[in-house]
Amino acid sequence: MNPLKITTRDASTGPVLEIIGELDHTTATELPNLLTTLRLQPGQRLILDLAGMEFCDSSGISALIAARNLAHAAQADIALAAVPDHILRVLRIVGLDQIFPLHPDSDAATQP
Repeated sequence: MNPLKITTRDASTGPVLEIIGELDHTTATELPNLLTTLRLQPGQRLILDLAGMEFCDSSGISALIAARNLAHAAQADIALAAVPDHILRVLRIVGLDQIFPLHPDSDAATQP
């Protein structure tokens, strides 16, 4: 079990959150809690870089949906970047690949 680590950096399009470790029932609240501290502006794009995500359960899926809802409430976009194959499989099963824009990496996601 690897604990969750979320690092934040700013890009020209908005904040980039690198999510590393396991987004599960014990850690899933950390993502929406962190998002409430960000000052997401209308027109910005929130990017969740999942390259380091090792595991995501249903609570993690709910946290990703909460992130999308928070971004949209701020009139901002959201995108996922560098989604590992095992996480992409889960996103496809639950249909989230249809509601989240997917990018090969955070650099591609930050292009206007």
